[in-house]
Amino acid sequence: MITTQDHAVSLEQQIDQWRNYLRRRQAIHSVDVAELEDHLREQVASLADAGLDTDEAFLVAVKRMGNLDSLSREFAREHSDRLWKQLVVVPSETGAPHSAARTDAIVAFCLAVVAAVLIRVPALFGIRLDGELGQGAGFYARNLSLFVLPLLTGYFVWKRGIDTGARRRVAVALVAFVMAGVFANVYPFAETGNTLLLSAMHLPIALWLVVGIAYAGGRWGQVDGRMDFIRFSGELFIYYVLIALGGGVLMGFMAILFQAIGVDPEPFFEWLLPSGVVGAVLVASWLVEAKQSVIENMAPVLTRLFSPLFAAVLVAFLGTLLLTGRVIDIERNLLIVFDLLLAVVLALLLYSLSARDPRAAPGAFDVVQIVLVVSALLANALALWAITGRLSEFGFTPNRVAALGENVILLVNLAWSAVLYVRFLRGRGSFASLERWQTNYLWAYAVWAAIVVIVFPPVFSFI
Repeated sequence: MITTQDHAVSLEQQIDQWRNYLRRRQAIHSVDVAELEDHLREQVASLADAGLDTDEAFLVAVKRMGNLDSLSREFAREHSDRLWKQLVVVPSETGAPHSAARTDAIVAFCLAVVAAVLIRVPALFGIRLDGELGQGAGFYARNLSLFVLPLLTGYFVWKRGIDTGARRRVAVALVAFVMAGVFANVYPFAETGNTLLLSAMHLPIALWLVVGIAYAGGRWGQVDGRMDFIRFSGELFIYYVLIALGGGVLMGFMAILFQAIGVDPEPFFEWLLPSGVVGAVLVASWLVEAKQSVIENMAPVLTRLFSPLFAAVLVAFLGTLLLTGRVIDIERNLLIVFDLLLAVVLALLLYSLSARDPRAAPGAFDVVQIVLVVSALLANALALWAITGRLSEFGFTPNRVAALGENVILLVNLAWSAVLYVRFLRGRGSFASLERWQTNYLWAYAVWAAIVVIVFPPVFSFI
């Protein structure tokens, strides 16, 4: 016998599938999805009251709302004539949305000012950015993320609303940031030491997961919530690079203009540059939140453009390696390049997953993705083999062990991603399993980064 509870579960599953599909329509903003879902639920409730069962009510309600692809195109046409207008906050027809948008902007810019001021506070105590690595510059390297990420976390907690779950997330974030500050500053790092540099590079990676939990709010436990954070991270990177390029051009013009009248702008730049670096993170985050429908279309386009190119480069590299019989000479700089390459491949994979309709049949682009993942997997395996060879020949150092761990983590991710993708192409697996694997794997990166920050310095005597 089917109970009312079974009907409710079935309805929620159907609405969840509908919502996930709609969120992937590139022109539809998350706010629009929420409004459409409310309208759908009202339609379902009305039809159910009229005597239809749950499944029938859902299907009729969706039919009444129109074809989702057509709906997406309607949103796209509406957004296209507002595209450039959305780059600034335009007053809406009603006061409430405009008031909320203005409040968001004020809060974000105030936090950006706070971050810009905080990063200058150590200079009052003689800790200068242009000091030695183990002194001023080392302090800023270890603590750079702590000047901005707690503020960004607070911004998202405020945006998502304060409830019981939010208070727990705030407590977790506070503990994480306090522990990060302790491990970053209590350890007696050697000047210009490898563990200091590793700590400075890995601490932001570990803390970025804390930002993600705040960003997703109560949806962090869901695949969609974590995937939204992945989309946000990529879009934030795009905005931040654009802001940085604009800031670089502005500073270049300032230097030329002031030098033309015999005034050295360098002292001002010493104040402006670090303040801009941290403040721009808050500004870019606000822009992503406020203008997602403007920039999120770039990610799928860039993914489809660069995935075949990166796949071709990796295949050509592996083919040349096989034909010439040469061995990879893994030096420090080349190792960094390999890790960056694998990170880019992973980003391309993640963005292709985030933009793809999970219910669509496998296509040519999915084959390209398989080629990209498998070729990256083989290149990573070769690099890993070369790293282990250097470890056996020259011994263990912090950099080599960190590189070994990172490549192992990437190897596992790429290997299982390839298996899941092949299963999907052969019709023996679901696309959702691939999404779930990638979003769950975010913990692996954060945990490894935390190990590098906490465990590596004492194990390698802080050198």
